[in-house]
Amino acid sequence: MIKMSAGFFLGITIAIIFREQAAILSPLGTIFIRLLSLIATPVIFLTVTLAIGKMNIRQMGRLSGKLILFYAVTTAMAVCIGVSLALLFNPGNNLSLPEVAVQQPEIPGASAMLLKIVPDNLLGAFAAGDLMAILFIAIIIGIAISTMTFSPDGQTKEQGLLLERFFNAFNELFYKILGGILLYAPIGVMAISATTFGTQGWATLKSLLVFTATFYLGLVVLWSLVYTGFLKFYGYAALRFFGDIKEAFATAFFTSSSLATLPVAISAAKKAGVSAKTANFALPLGAIFNSDGGALRMGVSLVFAANIIGLDLALVDLVTIVVIGTVLSIGTAGVPAAGLVTLSAVLSMFGLPLEIVALIAGVDALIGMGGTASNVVGDIIGAAVIDEKEAVTP
Repeated sequence: MIKMSAGFFLGITIAIIFREQAAILSPLGTIFIRLLSLIATPVIFLTVTLAIGKMNIRQMGRLSGKLILFYAVTTAMAVCIGVSLALLFNPGNNLSLPEVAVQQPEIPGASAMLLKIVPDNLLGAFAAGDLMAILFIAIIIGIAISTMTFSPDGQTKEQGLLLERFFNAFNELFYKILGGILLYAPIGVMAISATTFGTQGWATLKSLLVFTATFYLGLVVLWSLVYTGFLKFYGYAALRFFGDIKEAFATAFFTSSSLATLPVAISAAKKAGVSAKTANFALPLGAIFNSDGGALRMGVSLVFAANIIGLDLALVDLVTIVVIGTVLSIGTAGVPAAGLVTLSAVLSMFGLPLEIVALIAGVDALIGMGGTASNVVGDIIGAAVIDEKEAVTP
């Protein structure tokens, strides 16, 4: 992410020096956009399938069910906060992208959107890039794998484990491809930022500053209202609780990795009074399913993208953003570069230009730090809330 930020600022420097002539770098940016489009759908599909497939659906129990419900609620709240603040401050307003055909996409109504969820052709859904249908397929395949893996029948269980290894192998394959794309990302970001700044100058920088400020304001609202509200409702002293877990969210902030922070987060949760049994169970689950920071970023990003092309989002569009943002953020928590990958997929679904991903990638390191810290804090608070409610003892 540091390299992408360096590419972003190098692009700005090139734009300042060469101005409109910086557009000669445009093909390098186009390649980056195509690579993102290439990888987004399979990464989303495999991640959601495996996340569900590895869960024991039959034996989740009340604890895990309520924990996932808590994560879904806070993630949905995060998307709503992001969308609301973005609509208030309008990042990306009066900004346009060079060499992008601005055509306002026709987004189907609620009934048509519902029918699109269940495809009539499995391969057709992937060929058309229909994200909601692909998510539906991922969910039902994941549930089927889970029931097979945890089946009492030995042969069925063996087949389920075989399918899980099969999807894991493909997941690893696309992670390798994604790793290669991320190596090229700084060049693509540099090219697109140089082209954009060369033709528009400081208007773009101002919009990105507003975008970043809106995101961090959203985190303040999320922590002070949603997280603090849950803590107080279940009898925790919020300030003391945040003090006890400060090592966890500081580690998450500087590493930008929920999974790498997991041992620190478990220790911090125990220090804050969460039982060892709940902490050891809930926090790994949260690292897979919970992504409040990513959800908030997605809400801000989609409004940012809509403002750039002058698209007025109707109520059904905003509801769709909340639902899809919640599902994708839950499904892709812990995925490397998850924010950029999921954003690419959702922008495609709404017919919005993927060049916006490259612009946001320039500040993605800063966004990712705050988002990851929020993910970890949400994981720990979820464990604390469920621990208090269920009265779990070590």
